[in-house]
Amino acid sequence: MNKIKTAKLLALTVFIGWISACSNVATLPQATTHASLTSNIDNYNYLIGPGDTLTIFVWRHEDVSGSFTVRPDGKITTSLVEDIQVSGKTPTQLARDIENELAKYIREPIVTVSVSGFRGPFSEQVRVIGEATSPQAISYSENMTLLDLMIAVGGLTEFADGDDAKIIRVVNGQQQEYGVRLTSLIKEGDISANVDILPGDILIIPEAWF
Repeated sequence: MNKIKTAKLLALTVFIGWISACSNVATLPQATTHASLTSNIDNYNYLIGPGDTLTIFVWRHEDVSGSFTVRPDGKITTSLVEDIQVSGKTPTQLARDIENELAKYIREPIVTVSVSGFRGPFSEQVRVIGEATSPQAISYSENMTLLDLMIAVGGLTEFADGDDAKIIRVVNGQQQEYGVRLTSLIKEGDISANVDILPGDILIIPEAWF
């Protein structure tokens, strides 16, 4: 058991060290009701990703309407449209693309697309690794904060060094590292430690050295 724990700690330490060598640690502003100024996101639009379930409705053509799951390659196949790329598009964009394809067979098709089972593209998902109760990749939601994210992963383990956690974020094409204070936020209720989460963020929670 000690060997497994030591190997886990070593792997996490190496990963954090590699990332630290690529960027400088900075501090994020406190969370607001809108995305942080560093986000470059004015109006967030959900993008379809593999694993999402799409309901495609073609007005007056129920025979070509239906429910479809996005394949791992980011495509779906409908009754009249074969292997159409859907991953990375908004539901509205996809509806217009399907209309263009269906226009070859149907006069002036009207299509609506709705999404359930949200997962989103991998590039949009928020990943939590290290000493979270349930480390995982989570679909980003508009105005998501660090507190929302920690609730989703079940909080910290008893071995977590929460106030030494890091968020890895790509800003203007450059990878940046930001320090966050999870212990202060979760265990001490310091709401000033709450920050905005953005699509593609990686939260790394190290293990405490006892």
